[in-house]
Amino acid sequence: VQLQASGGGLVQTGGSLRLSCAASGRTFSSYTMAWFRQAPGREREFAAAITGSGGSTYYADSLKGRFTISRDNAESTVYLQMSSLKPEDTAVYYCAATPYSGAPWFSALYKYWGQGTLVTVSS
Repeated sequence: VQLQASGGGLVQTGGSLRLSCAASGRTFSSYTMAWFRQAPGREREFAAAITGSGGSTYYADSLKGRFTISRDNAESTVYLQMSSLKPEDTAVYYCAATPYSGAPWFSALYKYWGQGTLVTVSS
């Protein structure tokens, strides 16, 4: 599986942005997909995940209510809608895919990673 993330950019505080991650392969619906992020000087952290069917979603506590993960299995794409953005949301955002079951907030669960897309929120 190859993952291509896009949609990052510069946005003002309070603004919105939608990230996309397009996946190759024919079994996209069998993968749990996730977004992780890494801010400058910090470790990579979990942001959100969605199961293969889209029936279950998971969010970092700090992002609940502002970020929404969704997927379109027909288009093999996962999205991250981000709203009410804050300067502390500035990070490189990575999409990831896993065929395995387990706690979706653990980065070690994910077998495939995209290249990342930079989101910068100006104050």
